[in-house]
Amino acid sequence: MGRAFEYRKARIFARNARLSKAFTRISKEITICVKANGADPSSNSRLRMLLQKAKAESMPKDSVERAIKKALDKDTADYKEIIYEGYGPGGIAVLVVAATDNNTRTVSNVRSYFNKHGGSLGTSGSLSFIFEHKCIFKIAAAEGLDIEELELDLIDFDVDEVFFDEESNEIIIYGAFESNSKIQAYLEEKNIEIKDVEFIYAPNDTKEISEEQKETFIKLLDKMEEDDDIQNVFHNMKEDDSEE
Repeated sequence: MGRAFEYRKARIFARNARLSKAFTRISKEITICVKANGADPSSNSRLRMLLQKAKAESMPKDSVERAIKKALDKDTADYKEIIYEGYGPGGIAVLVVAATDNNTRTVSNVRSYFNKHGGSLGTSGSLSFIFEHKCIFKIAAAEGLDIEELELDLIDFDVDEVFFDEESNEIIIYGAFESNSKIQAYLEEKNIEIKDVEFIYAPNDTKEISEEQKETFIKLLDKMEEDDDIQNVFHNMKEDDSEE
């Protein structure tokens, strides 16, 4: 099955596809990106990717422009991306990715979510051995684009696998997060259309828990998704075979 299976499996552990606040999440990412590296997409590769993501999510153009304008406003609070690490019921490892202008508020909320659902907030770096930071590029399956040749060209960029995803009718590039800028530069140089990009934390292993613990854990995830400061949640709970 190879990495294509690992990619599909990893999608289970990323909750962002199920979040109803996609536009809010992307807006925050754009604001952080523009504040850090400017509003010119030609010199800000991360912004180019976010604009692509906004397009893929059908985010209105005026919402994108508003997020950029907000970032350029000196009175706008600085959002910082912070990763909180903890354990849910049954010892499930959880990474919580937040974008916040008030870390005291956010960490307090995250701690309370864990505590109220049979878990605990851990220390920074405590789960680094469980997750791998990955990038996922989705590109157009253009006529004449040879997947094997593309994978060969990208072999020096720590790409795990390149494959065609029948469900989305796209070519998927799955590789190390550290190589995302090199992969992006290569695709842009070759005029290959990038339809979307994701950064995920994929678990190296999964853990089984009881149905009762699973039910509590799902409630924990749902509670976190209600928090406007939380961008994404990754975990290593083993899903049902029917969901894989």
